[in-house]
Amino acid sequence: MTDMNQIQNNLQSNVNTPAKTTFSDELRIVPWWAFLLAACAFIGMQVLMGVVVAREPNPPPEFARIAIGLFGGILLACFFMLVGYVNSDARRRGMNTWLWTALVFFIPNAFGFIIYFLVRQPMMTSCRHCGAMLLPHFRFCPKCSTPRTAVCGHCATPVQPGDQFCNNCGRMLAEPMK
Repeated sequence: MTDMNQIQNNLQSNVNTPAKTTFSDELRIVPWWAFLLAACAFIGMQVLMGVVVAREPNPPPEFARIAIGLFGGILLACFFMLVGYVNSDARRRGMNTWLWTALVFFIPNAFGFIIYFLVRQPMMTSCRHCGAMLLPHFRFCPKCSTPRTAVCGHCATPVQPGDQFCNNCGRMLAEPMK
């Protein structure tokens, strides 16, 4: 019985469980240049509405210029931060960063963002043994052949940690392969 517990503990240590991320974790991947562009866009919108538009022959009322400046500045800042997020997120998912950054920047009306979020690849994880990057559908690490998930020793069906019997062939999981 102790052999079975030891084998299950070894298999559990090789299982990569996806970590839950929070908004602050996702905000940390936005690169510095996106924050800089967002700040410049916000300030630029304030200057445009407060100085340039105010000097027009028939300018809008001051409260309208302030509201448009704030709302437009916030929208532009969010746009540039989202472009930076897509750039970093595509990199960590193993996708072409420049292609996706260009698509979300140049496709109008947020369709680029919608397309990106619909077709992006799943998050890559690292092998606990050698650190190589693995796609979610990999069952074994291509660098060191460590199993990514616990599998039955007889039929190689993935099993959940703690299972005592395979849900495919019904054999005891600590049973050696014949």
